[in-house]
Amino acid sequence: MIVAGSATQGLAAELAAETGRPLARVSYDRFPDGERKVQVAAEGDRATIVASTVSDGDWVELLQLQDALTESGVETVTTVLPYMGYARQDKAFEEGDPVSARAMARAISTGSDRVLTVNPHEAAVCEFFDVPTETVDAAGRLAAPLSELSDPLFLSPDAGAISLAETVRDAYGAGAVDHFEKTRHSGTEVEIEPSEAAVDGRDVVLVDDIIATGSTMSQSVAVLNERDAARVFVSCVHPLLVRNAQLKLARAGVEAIYGTDTIERGVSEVSAAPAIADAL
Repeated sequence: MIVAGSATQGLAAELAAETGRPLARVSYDRFPDGERKVQVAAEGDRATIVASTVSDGDWVELLQLQDALTESGVETVTTVLPYMGYARQDKAFEEGDPVSARAMARAISTGSDRVLTVNPHEAAVCEFFDVPTETVDAAGRLAAPLSELSDPLFLSPDAGAISLAETVRDAYGAGAVDHFEKTRHSGTEVEIEPSEAAVDGRDVVLVDDIIATGSTMSQSVAVLNERDAARVFVSCVHPLLVRNAQLKLARAGVEAIYGTDTIERGVSEVSAAPAIADAL
């Protein structure tokens, strides 16, 4: 049985179709005071919850879904976090700060027997859970919407994320891989440029795990266009795209934005469901 969080209904339906498992009937409601309430028509003794935690409310809803399944007598619960909010708060940045990723992981562990996370920003967050936890790599799915590319170059925002660009390039089947170098000139001025590869006349695919505000990515797009790249595409596993991120990218001259449905947005061109299904 696949149980969907309210923010992840499309992905849950795709996963149900991919695995042949039934999609549970779930209702999401609120009390007059604003408190959330879910109801699950549970069937069988095993359930897989699919719930991205983009907002604080999504966390509350996930914990309620876990408890509703336990209350219904479900014996084994697997929790799939297509996008794990707070995962970037994986350490205390200043004295007195919480390690928020650890706090969230511990909370989820109380109602789950196993956890899957899709491309967490730091894989080390899996160590915070008290139950077996695995990562799922859905980056290869981002190659699917890329049509015929001319001498393609796959670029990551920094050297640490180059494996993502390599994964998309390998799935596409052709092209070179490089990363951006950042040179900080002041507290507010940062210069970015491709590390080695020439971009003149080439189609460039920028690859990252998350696009949040779009500031760094739009700056990267502008640099590539200034250097006469043929076309610039932006691909990310988690299209958070808060506030005016899409507008920034459009103004920078991006050809298209492609994301997966770990966060369901208008740019969610491909589903992470096949990658998740392989891990279940």
